[in-house]
Amino acid sequence: MKLVFLGTGAGMPSKGRNVTSIALQLLEERGATWLFDCGEATQHQILHTSIRPRRIEKIFITHCHGDHIFGLPGLLSSRTFLGGEDLLTIYGPKGIKEYVETSFKISGTYLKYPIHYVETSEGIVFEDDQFIVQAVELEHGIQSFGYQMIEKDLPGELNVEELKNIGVKPGPVYKFLKEGKTVTLEDGRILNGKDFIGPSKKGRRIAIAGDTRITDKSNLLARGMDVLVHESTFADDETTHAYDYFHTTSTQIANVAKSEGIKTLYLTHISARYQGEASKKLLDEAREIFDHTYIVNDFDEYEITRND
Repeated sequence: MKLVFLGTGAGMPSKGRNVTSIALQLLEERGATWLFDCGEATQHQILHTSIRPRRIEKIFITHCHGDHIFGLPGLLSSRTFLGGEDLLTIYGPKGIKEYVETSFKISGTYLKYPIHYVETSEGIVFEDDQFIVQAVELEHGIQSFGYQMIEKDLPGELNVEELKNIGVKPGPVYKFLKEGKTVTLEDGRILNGKDFIGPSKKGRRIAIAGDTRITDKSNLLARGMDVLVHESTFADDETTHAYDYFHTTSTQIANVAKSEGIKTLYLTHISARYQGEASKKLLDEAREIFDHTYIVNDFDEYEITRND
């Protein structure tokens, strides 16, 4: 599981940062990539990474401001030419389907794969045997969401050495024991698989926020998470400005991270006024409150490890 930051700027592209898009690579888990927002030129940014558009399985749109969606029609169109044939699901606020389909209609774009649209509302928007994705509605002038990606706990490892020590040789019986079933051996012994399975491995939990001013919902989004990816558009001395424009400061989100006890905070959606070394101001302010903070740049990659 890896986060790849394709665009980390706010509002419009700058020389140092493209507009917002974040990829969550799940190659080992499901051979796929999930995308969060798709600002202008996201497909250009992808060219500089190992991401394959045909492997993009889901796209989660936080809100419908242009710097988060203007790259969507182009990427979806190119996915056809790059061998994409599998279903792609787009989650987003009301209007995202109309935006994409209107773009395709006017441009005469034809796709070789189906798109399924899910209109986001608070609560669970996706669940299978591996993951749960929950949406939390934030506060940003227009409807805006944060998404929690919750990996379900993995079963513990089968204690092979203990089985060998009691004379149980490798074979089909191991499979049944691994599944926690009770088996009867040829010699009449009865073994309960649960007695030979180690503790389960806790799944990883990541939250990615859309644009928002700080409210109690910010805490709700971060609660129980290992990793929080959140906008940090302004520095602390712009708190009033941030509130007026429905955005967050570095110190505000650092306080949330500290209070909710998360493992790591990644700051993104950085205003163009903080170019180059100027962005260090945001990082320094946040780290005074929450030490495990990182300010991300375009093309930064971070492995998300399990808390063993």
